[in-house]
Amino acid sequence: MRFTPLTPRSTTPTRPRRLRLWSLGAVILASTTLVPASLSNAQGVNDPPNASALPGLGGAEGMSVSAERRLGDRIARSIYQDPDYLDDPLLVDYLQALWQPLMGAARARGDVPPELGERLAWELMISRDRTVNAFAMPGGYLGVNLGLLAVTERPEEVASVLAHELSHVSQRHIARLMTREERMAPWMMGAMILGALAAGSNAQVAGAAIAGSTAVAAQSQLNFSRDMEREADRVGFGVLSGAGFDGQGFVTMFDKLQQASRLNDDGAFPYLRSHPLSSERIADMRARLPQGPVAPAVAAGLTTGADPAPPVGAGGLKLDLPGLSAGLPAAAGRPGPSVAVHSLMASRARVLAENGPDRMRSWLQVGQAAQAKPGERYAAALSALRLGQRDRALELAQELRDSATPDTRFATDALMLELLLSPATSPATPAQVNLLAELRDRFLVSSARAGVLLGAQAAMASGEPQRAVSRLQSWVVLQPRDALAWQTLARAHQLQGQPLRAVRAEAEARAAQLDYAGAADRFRAAQSLPVAQRNADGMELAIVDSRRRQVEALLRESVRDEEESKR
Repeated sequence: MRFTPLTPRSTTPTRPRRLRLWSLGAVILASTTLVPASLSNAQGVNDPPNASALPGLGGAEGMSVSAERRLGDRIARSIYQDPDYLDDPLLVDYLQALWQPLMGAARARGDVPPELGERLAWELMISRDRTVNAFAMPGGYLGVNLGLLAVTERPEEVASVLAHELSHVSQRHIARLMTREERMAPWMMGAMILGALAAGSNAQVAGAAIAGSTAVAAQSQLNFSRDMEREADRVGFGVLSGAGFDGQGFVTMFDKLQQASRLNDDGAFPYLRSHPLSSERIADMRARLPQGPVAPAVAAGLTTGADPAPPVGAGGLKLDLPGLSAGLPAAAGRPGPSVAVHSLMASRARVLAENGPDRMRSWLQVGQAAQAKPGERYAAALSALRLGQRDRALELAQELRDSATPDTRFATDALMLELLLSPATSPATPAQVNLLAELRDRFLVSSARAGVLLGAQAAMASGEPQRAVSRLQSWVVLQPRDALAWQTLARAHQLQGQPLRAVRAEAEARAAQLDYAGAADRFRAAQSLPVAQRNADGMELAIVDSRRRQVEALLRESVRDEEESKR
């Protein structure tokens, strides 16, 4: 989804949503944090740092890392096109501020060996889904629902879920499932992935196909999946505490998930449900909590202000967050954002996941009260914008900025700039023009993704597209898989009257989301521009030709993989 200024969303009923691929991913793996596990046979409480190197649940030799990555890329390619896929830079930055310390700890513990670190995607994908869930998918892709962020109260709760799902990937649970039932794997994955995609908007047909084609196979996997959950709990807790997060986050998150599993149990996939979260599982996590202070972060610089260790993996959007100070600041003595920042991001997730006006009106009313908490006021400002009350949203955002603490300053300023960039029914006041210019200049020099993209939009809105181009070009050199940055760069080039560069940026955005067919079409479109436009930039035209050839090769490879998977 493009990170354009938020506009009031229609509150009238919309078209029925098609089957969410996010739910499909959870069904495929039986690996969500909601899946229960009996921990009576869990390993000892005091696992050594390299506990994951102990004998596991069995090898994954039946599926290579490259094969798993190809399968994951196919699923991710479809998810990028799903209406529920959300690329919100502020929430992406927030999750990355939690994710990077966890990855650093997983590397240090040996949970992510070099091969997995380089060959899997390690990419987080956000869904608008309001259900409380997160899950791992093949190839190192991990999904996070807005509903999960919305119900959490502290950053370590979200981090505990990410650590759990990271461990599903690092322990190669997807490959283990397919290795255990090699005869089942091809037709099950084909039916559940390709069949569901073909079902399109008919969720009932797709759900029936999935349940009917996989019921027996999935039921035979439940015990094995419970073993995987035990392992993911054990390894995930080690990763969480090794990164410097409070292990209490696992316990409090389990309490929330236990409640959510009861509220969200609609019986859609009865064959794939197991028992509710047990008190034994929560007790095991409590027993693992250290008696003394939480261990310091493993990754150098996470609590000292120095640059963190470089991100792991070769694919996907990877962000360096120097000291986490350029965007969402780290809490004192702990990795990741502060509780105050989390409160604002949880409120953002809550509002973005909502479609109806009733809850937004309620949040607006609560947030306007004199005693409203910062998170409530943030939700009120965002709700007011979506309800078409832009002026009121600006007033609430300014009140929020006036009371902001140093750790929440970036998030509150980002909200204000987002509102200033939204469509207005009356000309901006001189004060608003000056504030937009101030925030634009500050954000353009930010190293946070949300700052870069918002600053670029502000530069374009104030008639300075060349500043947006300059900042975005340096950004995409470091982050070539950032589709949203390429899309924003395309708009900036269009404002500059550079159609060849604009179309090339559109093509790169398609390629970043693994849409090689669409990317090849856009590259060919760039080569088909009028001669004068093509020849005006010979170097760019040469880049377009080279990139077209590369993308066409990737397209042929992906088509070949899909054809082989159908045999």
